Amino acid sequence: MEPKEYPAARIIRERRTIKKFKQEPVPEELLRELLTLSSWAPNHGMRQPWRFILFQGEGRLRLVQAMTELAKKPKDPAALLTVPAYLAVAIHRSEHPHDLEEDILAAGALIQNFQLAAWERGIGVKWTTGLYIDDPAFGERIGVNAEEKIIGILQVGYPEQVPEGRPRTPLEEKLTVVAE
Repeated sequence: MEPKEYPAARIIRERRTIKKFKQEPVPEELLRELLTLSSWAPNHGMRQPWRFILFQGEGRLRLVQAMTELAKKPKDPAALLTVPAYLAVAIHRSEHPHDLEEDILAAGALIQNFQLAAWERGIGVKWTTGLYIDDPAFGERIGVNAEEKIIGILQVGYPEQVPEGRPRTPLEEKLTVVAE
């Protein structure tokens, strides 16, 4: 059963992870607008645990150097610098495991909001979570303090290439209904 076509349904279905970007920078004002909108993500107790670090222009060098030096697999700095902007998303590292889990999930919802809002405006995103994001040295080098946890590094820009959608597992294979 195909869902009725609503604007949000169309954007959810059409959004793609973008791996090749145009060199055109995304205006910072637009990124700020998208982050403000994305902050409407559900989060327990209105903790709004997230914080962002935007790397654009020459500021990308700081992030790319940390990524290439600390990544487990070799990365090409020149290729990484073709990405117009990077956005690090971090949360406060709660000492209470349940709060930490809720905050991670809330930040994931925020990132999805950001991806969908960006897509609606013609901007592509790739959410990366390489092992280096858990390295305290990486966090320190990009401006994330020890009381924070990086949830992802978002590559942001206007798509050069949009991949085809990939099929999803049928709902029947994922849904259990308990009616009694």
